[in-house]
Amino acid sequence: QMQLMESGGGSVQAGGSLKLSCSASGFTFASCGGMGWYRQAPGNERELVSVLSSTAHTTYGESVKGRFTLSRDTDNDVLYLQMNSLKTEDTAIYYCMAVACRGRNSWGQGIQVTVSS
Repeated sequence: QMQLMESGGGSVQAGGSLKLSCSASGFTFASCGGMGWYRQAPGNERELVSVLSSTAHTTYGESVKGRFTLSRDTDNDVLYLQMNSLKTEDTAIYYCMAVACRGRNSWGQGIQVTVSS
């Protein structure tokens, strides 16, 4: 069974940093065509934060460019999202995702990130 587990969320003041982690079980990120993070704020649609393709190309949403960094630890099969210079508008539930994993996709349960002013 494919599962993704996020960790590292919480509350932080504006200007601060958080680092999210995502671990896979039942599959490996190496078997996937893409992996990354989306987020959803109350009343908003789910939006792209960052995705990493199997060809090592990284895409960032416009609102997080220059502040967030997506990385992958291939030895431990963990996906990270380093979030710096956080803003109140970054408050959302963050979801880890992996797609095209031998024909299957997976989403994590989501983790709350709250940025206060």
